[in-house]
Amino acid sequence: MLSRTAENLFWLARYVERAENTARILDAANRLAAIPISYAGGSNEWESAVAATGSAAGFQSLHAEATPEAVVDFLAFSPDNPSSIRSCLERARANARAVRTALTGEMWDSINGAWLGLKRFDGVRRDRIRLNEFLSFVKEASLRFDGSAYRTMLRNDAFCFSSLGSFIERADNTARILDVKYHVLLPAESNVGGGLDYFQWSSILRSVSANTAYHWVYRESLKPWLVADLLVLNDQLPRSLASCYDNIAAFLDELSQAYGRQGPAQRIARSTRNRLQNATMEGIFQSGLHEFLTEFIGENGRLGQAITDQYLV
Repeated sequence: MLSRTAENLFWLARYVERAENTARILDAANRLAAIPISYAGGSNEWESAVAATGSAAGFQSLHAEATPEAVVDFLAFSPDNPSSIRSCLERARANARAVRTALTGEMWDSINGAWLGLKRFDGVRRDRIRLNEFLSFVKEASLRFDGSAYRTMLRNDAFCFSSLGSFIERADNTARILDVKYHVLLPAESNVGGGLDYFQWSSILRSVSANTAYHWVYRESLKPWLVADLLVLNDQLPRSLASCYDNIAAFLDELSQAYGRQGPAQRIARSTRNRLQNATMEGIFQSGLHEFLTEFIGENGRLGQAITDQYLV
């Protein structure tokens, strides 16, 4: 496969995943914004939404305050934000057009339909009902793309590069959401374990579609260390860090067999997967969850660059 084709497939999947992740983060912030004042107190959920996407610096250069309207515009529609939902879907469609012959008809229809469907939601920034419809539309569009890829693509190197893009982006998002909860979302004056704390953790689980999974696995009320265990180490959850890296390592191994050689990407993926397999939540909390997640995000970024250097240039 040409490196340019592999790059287009890799970034097509990343942009679709990023659009969905941003929609989930906005949905979580919107839910928290609806909490009664007696629960919410001084909650800064809109700032947390910007922080969770890793675009705080870009937002602050354009907006003085994290108001709901400013955050929704920046994360969902702004052309000045390269990671806004609109920008992601636009770039995903451009990548899809560049490799149209490498996609199945169903994959192209899903991503092209998502881009065209955006026009229905012009002017929804201040309309909460329409905003909920828009966020549901983005999440469903991503699910259609993932489903069409899973059900119609040949299991060859094209499928491997597309899947790698999805899982690397998903791992980054899960780590950022969990890290933001510990350092941005909970106000300093709030009591851990209080009403706001419960709503926030529930919202975090909803943002990664893991609320029901949590209760199936642990069968008890929300506890921070169990939420962290689910999102970091439990490989049964498709969005956990452990599950993402099981898949990343497997797809990189398939590529190494297909091309007859290994490289830094395989070594980084294997090292990170082994670290997750050998970790315990007790050890992670003792050394610091924030430090663990910060290191993971950096390592995940290095893996993305290693894949680029090894295969995409």
